[in-house]
Amino acid sequence: MQRSTDRVLTTHAGSLPRPDALREAWSQPANDAQQEAKLDALLKKSVADIVAGQKKFGVDIPNDGEFGKPMRAASDLAAWGTYIFGRLSGFCPTPAGAEAPDKAKSGEPTRIVGLRWEQREFPGFYTEYISGIARPAGRPTCLAALAYSGHDALRRDLANLKAAADAAGVQEAFVTSIAVGSLEMFCRGQNRHYANAEAFLEGIAEALRVEYRAIVDAGFVLQLDDPGLPDTWDMLDPQPTLADYKRYATLRVDALNHALAGIPEDRVRYHICWGSWHGPHTTDIPLRDIVDVMLRVKAQAYSVEAGNVRHEHEYKLWREVKLPDGKILIPGVVSHATNVVEHPELVADRILAYANAVGRENVIAGTDCGLGGRVHPEIAWSKLNALKEGARLASKQLWR
Repeated sequence: MQRSTDRVLTTHAGSLPRPDALREAWSQPANDAQQEAKLDALLKKSVADIVAGQKKFGVDIPNDGEFGKPMRAASDLAAWGTYIFGRLSGFCPTPAGAEAPDKAKSGEPTRIVGLRWEQREFPGFYTEYISGIARPAGRPTCLAALAYSGHDALRRDLANLKAAADAAGVQEAFVTSIAVGSLEMFCRGQNRHYANAEAFLEGIAEALRVEYRAIVDAGFVLQLDDPGLPDTWDMLDPQPTLADYKRYATLRVDALNHALAGIPEDRVRYHICWGSWHGPHTTDIPLRDIVDVMLRVKAQAYSVEAGNVRHEHEYKLWREVKLPDGKILIPGVVSHATNVVEHPELVADRILAYANAVGRENVIAGTDCGLGGRVHPEIAWSKLNALKEGARLASKQLWR
């Protein structure tokens, strides 16, 4: 994995704005070979264009924009997670009336439910502005043993990115994949096949290791997307104590590490965030409370929110918590949570705060979360430009 040896390198969290034509193509039913061929050709061109665009805007470590993960509408923010249900066998549509309830029954153990604690704190806001978050659609249930079945789609994604990276002269690129615990979160733990949560997590891990291994074997850095690590805290009922939640999260991180067995740590980066919806985030768990669990993941780099105003202050944590030797932080110094484009000097200040805490060579500048579908494409590219300029300003101070 590249490091910031003579300047601050830049990257981002994964999702980038899809072209309208690609979203339209994804929305068409794949019912014949001609439609599939059209989609394949459009994907190949779109990935080539997005990689070239990232290089033009100064992104040192790009990806394919997650274009192979279907986003059928500009508002479809869940493609980073829902894609996996098209690549695993064993999940089926949840039977009518069997969705996870908004509240656990009295006496039930802690479980993932459909209503966040924050939604209970701000019911009027969520009803009026973003009521759709309360009951996400299409969360399936595990009804049989899980197995990876997405080999063809994965091979297509990897081939498209390799061709695009080679054409653009990119030294290193990354590919995103959902983490074990976040897959469980995405289906709200709905499992009717495995005997218990531990067995369910083991089944997920065994299935996902196929995708993880293939990404690394293809020569790419594997990015594990795991908003579930911090974000499930706000989705459990009854609400757990911090100690109980850390045990809950550690079980899922250990399952992830099981899936990573045999993959070198320097080919893995780990991304967490507190969800992409534009809400108050007052019930987010502090990074301080779970940083030890995060660092347990067998990855070289850790991507965290640093531009979101609920978490911008958390750079101070690294004055007290030692970043383990050889590790890298990827702070999100521009945010997906606002349409305001950060000034390059502010971006530089955020980078410098992390560099001063953990060392300049241990910082790569990134974004809080994916920009695709969360801000207008024009704003997304302007934010990446601000990222580049901020890294340039910070580098002048760090390597003078």
